[in-house]
Amino acid sequence: MDLSNFLFLGQEIGLVILFVFLFLYDTFGSEKGKKYFQGIAVGLFAILTAFGFCSMTTGEAFGGMYISSDLTIFMKNILNVATLIVFLQANSWLSSKETIHKRGEFFTITLVTLLGMYLMISASNFMMLYIGMETASLPLACLAAFDKYKQKSAEAGVKYVLISAFSSGIMLFGLSFLYGGLGSFYFSDMALNVSSSPLVIIGFVFFLAGLAFKLSLVPFHLWTADVYEGAPTSITAYLSVVSKAAAAFALIFALYKVFGEIEVVWNHILWWLSVVTITLGNLFAIRQKDIKRFFAFSSISQAGYILLGIIAGTAQGMTATVYYVLVYLFSNLAAFGVIAAVEHHSKGDTRIAAFNGLYKSNPILAFIMMLSVFSLGGIPPFAGFFSKFFIFMAAAEQGQYILVFIALLNTVISLYYYLLIIKAMFIKERDASGVDEFRTDNYNRISLVICTTGIFVVGFFSIIYEQIGSLSFGIL
Repeated sequence: MDLSNFLFLGQEIGLVILFVFLFLYDTFGSEKGKKYFQGIAVGLFAILTAFGFCSMTTGEAFGGMYISSDLTIFMKNILNVATLIVFLQANSWLSSKETIHKRGEFFTITLVTLLGMYLMISASNFMMLYIGMETASLPLACLAAFDKYKQKSAEAGVKYVLISAFSSGIMLFGLSFLYGGLGSFYFSDMALNVSSSPLVIIGFVFFLAGLAFKLSLVPFHLWTADVYEGAPTSITAYLSVVSKAAAAFALIFALYKVFGEIEVVWNHILWWLSVVTITLGNLFAIRQKDIKRFFAFSSISQAGYILLGIIAGTAQGMTATVYYVLVYLFSNLAAFGVIAAVEHHSKGDTRIAAFNGLYKSNPILAFIMMLSVFSLGGIPPFAGFFSKFFIFMAAAEQGQYILVFIALLNTVISLYYYLLIIKAMFIKERDASGVDEFRTDNYNRISLVICTTGIFVVGFFSIIYEQIGSLSFGIL
């Protein structure tokens, strides 16, 4: 590997430079200078995000273990946009007396997790994928326990690190079987020898189980609601979108590039995982009284829908999956932006009851939350309708009619529990513990404008889907 190969790591190098700068700024900056830390950090990361949309060199590095392509660059841009929105929404929380002295830690740790997710997406070798997953997972446990003096936050950190270690062990166990059966960790070499031998199938099942923890697929989902509830809201938003998206993208590449020849095996496994994940996620969401636990089970259900595109096993399926994640990004983060605002002005109340009468105290936030849940539920004309349509179409074209029918039935169920949020905001009267009229901070306003614009623009401008399609067909 010569120095020219580092041109392929433009986004990673930019992220490392930003990490070093913010670390030094937070460590050696004066107290007066640190007053501008939040604005500088968000501004620099916005520049880095914009840089990702510029024309970049593609190729291989680290002996072929790392691959940069137009599609992987686009996927990283999706993660960057989501992370930028999370940074904007975290302003009120980071400005509180309890966390203002830990702003630097939040930004630097988050950037480390993002670097690990970059490596997961660009991995062309299972060791690189594993290194990326661990680089992302361990700091995420720190973020989940960021409010360490709050019992639920500390509990969330412990649960996440234990589950993360367990899932990593399962994945490594599976990778050892795959290496024994195929003699390599390189995707291209493994694809040449892959077969439906018992050793390879066992290795694949354990590998899939390890990634299923990250995606919160049933039955590997039990940590999700507790961690989402205990972690700070901005961290919950990051876990529900960025972490899930990175795991989904990594799974796509592994399945399509390595296990394409045994599609008949993993197709059946993913079929059942999708059905059970969508159904249980929806049914348990109905029972929730806490808004963060509510969206935890909603995100579990959404992970099941993501599997529909992956099951298709085609370039169209990959296109639909990436597009679905992009729409999910804007829709889910819009909801968490509203949750963060209400939580901040209700002194930490995350009950669904805290949203009672929100339309009267803050009609704009109620309207944005309505757009968000309608998009998540797949109601036209919002972007969520088109994302579900494309992902159902990709599965149906491969003959998965029963799976699509079950997913459609579950979509009706999801509309019921999403309407519970609408009922609380627009119909129920605000009780004594409800929030009075308030205004959100400028950072969160910007994030909500971005999300609301994305919910409409990504759905109405077909060129976005077509662009993703051209990238997907170019890589397969």
